[in-house]
Amino acid sequence: MTLLHALAAPADRIAALRGQLALAGLQACLVPTADPHLSEYLPEHWAARAWLSGFDGSAGSLLVTADFAGLWTDSRYWTQAEAQLQGSGIVLMRAGAPDVPDMLDWAMDHLGRGSRLAVDGRVLDRTAAMRWQAGLDAAGIGLVLNQDPVGAVWADRPALPAAAVFEHLPPYACRSRADNLAAVRAAMRDLGADHHLLSSLDDIAWLLNLRGADVDYNPVFLAHALLDADRVRLYVAPGKIPADLAARLAADGVELCDYTALAVDLGGLAVDAALLVDPARVTAGTLSHAPQAKLIESINPSQLLKSIKNAAEADNIREAMAQDGAALCEFFAWFEAALSAGGRVTEIDVDTHLSAARARRPGFVSLSFATIAGFNANGAMPHYRATDASHATIQGDGLLLIDSGGQYLGGTTDITRVVPVGTPSAAQRADYTAVLRAHIALARAQFPVDTASSVLDAIARMPLWRRGLDYGHGTGHGVGYFLNVHEGPQSISVRAHARPHQGMQAGMLTSNEPGLYRDGQWGIRIENLVLAVPVAQTSFGSFLGFETVTLCPIDTRCAVREWLSAEELDWLNGYHRQVRERLLPLVDGDARDWLLARTEPL
Repeated sequence: MTLLHALAAPADRIAALRGQLALAGLQACLVPTADPHLSEYLPEHWAARAWLSGFDGSAGSLLVTADFAGLWTDSRYWTQAEAQLQGSGIVLMRAGAPDVPDMLDWAMDHLGRGSRLAVDGRVLDRTAAMRWQAGLDAAGIGLVLNQDPVGAVWADRPALPAAAVFEHLPPYACRSRADNLAAVRAAMRDLGADHHLLSSLDDIAWLLNLRGADVDYNPVFLAHALLDADRVRLYVAPGKIPADLAARLAADGVELCDYTALAVDLGGLAVDAALLVDPARVTAGTLSHAPQAKLIESINPSQLLKSIKNAAEADNIREAMAQDGAALCEFFAWFEAALSAGGRVTEIDVDTHLSAARARRPGFVSLSFATIAGFNANGAMPHYRATDASHATIQGDGLLLIDSGGQYLGGTTDITRVVPVGTPSAAQRADYTAVLRAHIALARAQFPVDTASSVLDAIARMPLWRRGLDYGHGTGHGVGYFLNVHEGPQSISVRAHARPHQGMQAGMLTSNEPGLYRDGQWGIRIENLVLAVPVAQTSFGSFLGFETVTLCPIDTRCAVREWLSAEELDWLNGYHRQVRERLLPLVDGDARDWLLARTEPL
């Protein structure tokens, strides 16, 4: 029997890890969901937490000791994790629940003085490493960052991805590589830095107008970059960049280096070299190779620069949204016809047919995340994903939640719609209307430039709070430009800490997605993408509002019309007029008929 087969079950893998910890004289191991680039979606090579635990949600950390294994994850994943951890011996620790301690606090309370806790420093961000170091030092516990206990027991670990890198070109690339580099270097000078290290893949892709396919759903590639005033060293695996592209990069001062050469070059920096790093986007293991450098810690300048879409990018985004909306019209026309004909439709079919409709649209490259199609109880799991082994047939009465998106050369889309199947209940209609009112409240918001994005969260929640309702996730995240579907620095979330760089600026593209989830019953979320645009200049300053750029009807069959105010009805009917106007030229046949029916005014 091979080691791979012997460790087929999470319980076996945890047992093997415990054996490795004993051999290494370690008392605990922390396994975060991360890679050396701190990506949200991981190449399989770095999916250590999922391999160990069997839980495949995109967020969570595992802590293993000789007699305890616990998975900390937030409320979006509690139902999923509870199911996937069955039989593993791993305890679900519901992070954020009032009776659940923080992972570090748990370690400090349960590990004795003199214990040693290991975590692969290559995948632990500097901010987290400093927090863990301070806490464990106070408890007399050692933090070991230069060992990888999981790697020692992971037989047949997948290789690193090797997809080719390509250039994002005009008319979709609306800024030159030279302009991007000049803007980042200007920020470096302002901060007193003569070098800048980038490990975050979306920052590197944006900076150099490059894209790739190393990470599912995100058009990025594995790389690091080291900038100074004159050149960029791009650390990437040999063979990933074609010769003609390499020549164009060289003309812009970009030197290609082997992916593994970063450590040596960091070690070769001059003593007290002023190195700009973002502590939330570079790992402790990477920085361990530059102990002589003087670190200047600040958000990567590219984070803010790429979050503010320019006018040409905004126009391309609007076109991508129109193409995406046309694909959704085609899909929903098929879906409703299939249900009416009495055919068997499953959550898997939703993903298949919607993905195919998107793939037929001009400029489409890939999905922007795994489609979430959840009927009734499955919709109550915000990050549910149907699989061949576990999915529902869509039949009877209830609500179907579909959260999906696409990567287009001219933009990234992310949309959630909830549609009735059969006859929705009065309780479902009440919940749906409350979420719709929350969505409209944020869509109609007006606020001063530089308002902390976290402050806007309460605007969306107020219609729900008035009824004693709430939801466990944030209301809005930044969205990339043919880049990651989740990007910062803005975050419309009640749990986000207000920081200067999170102030709302004109050009920021953000989601508007309040929700409501009743465990084991149904889930509701209505999501559009909104572009922050100037709306007023008064003696009190400049004010922004939101232009809703997503184009797809919001189903009104579940809405209780009498509960909507005149202003809310005006917004909804106006939005549907815009959707009809923009999409009619792009659809025909059944899709056209569906669009006309679903954009009738209330």
